[in-house]
Amino acid sequence: MKTTGFILMIAMAVVGCKGKENVYDASGTFEAIETIVSAEATGRIIEFKLEEGQLLKAGEKVGYIDSLPLYLKKKQLEAQIKATGSKLPDIVAQTNVYKQQLAVSQTRLDNLLHEQKRIQNLLKADAATPKQLDDINAQISELQKQLEVINRQDAAQASVLRTQTSGLRADVVPLYVQIEQVNDQLAKSKIMNEVGGTVLSKYAEENEMAVAGKPLYKIADLTTIILRAYVTGDQLTSVKLNQTVKVLVDEKEGKYKELPGTIEWISDKAEFTPKTIQTKDERANLVYAVKIRLKNDGFLKIGMYGEVIL
Repeated sequence: MKTTGFILMIAMAVVGCKGKENVYDASGTFEAIETIVSAEATGRIIEFKLEEGQLLKAGEKVGYIDSLPLYLKKKQLEAQIKATGSKLPDIVAQTNVYKQQLAVSQTRLDNLLHEQKRIQNLLKADAATPKQLDDINAQISELQKQLEVINRQDAAQASVLRTQTSGLRADVVPLYVQIEQVNDQLAKSKIMNEVGGTVLSKYAEENEMAVAGKPLYKIADLTTIILRAYVTGDQLTSVKLNQTVKVLVDEKEGKYKELPGTIEWISDKAEFTPKTIQTKDERANLVYAVKIRLKNDGFLKIGMYGEVIL
């Protein structure tokens, strides 16, 4: 009887050990590429419409930060530009003044030249005196000098006006640059979601104070998910990039759900076996991490446990 009982105990132990045999080659947990979206402006959060678990599209606006101070600063800069523009000299008007003076003087000169020619003809016929010719010549000479002075003044005034205009326009350039900076800050006051996916965590609420760089929420694209599994050194030769493997996930009633996956990354460095991970060879102390990408229909969740058959 004792012998029979001993044999029965051994048989039960063998059966129990077989039941615990690993049917998988590697195991690990699911993870996703998570993106933390932070505020790009400082101010009170006026609107923030998103909740954890919500699906967001890339480029979707989810809120905005108070931008009234920026708007007022932009209006001030625009007023400064307008005020500076009003100081610009009217080059056309100033030029027209000299043109009118030149036109009047030129008309007088033309008349004097005509009169000079007439007196010269009269002098030849002894109908005029040399003094009359000298007088008209003196008037012509004086008027020609006046024209030269007007021309020089016109050129000098034009140079001064160009210098003033150039200086005032140079003063305006930094104001336009500041407006561009304000426009950039105004754009950043809008909270835009740049990554399509599911909101995992929300770190801020409406009416709270946002600071540039402060995290607002965390998002990840869960349409594909990654299983980070670990293989031993002996198994390393049997895995390669783009290899298709079977991934087993616990389902209802103790059953497994089998999913196809593709190995997209293999670590080139060994690490100590994580405490939460079981390997095919329980004696292995060092393992290599691999990433297996799977399509996700919503069944797989971050942190779930998965097993791999190579």
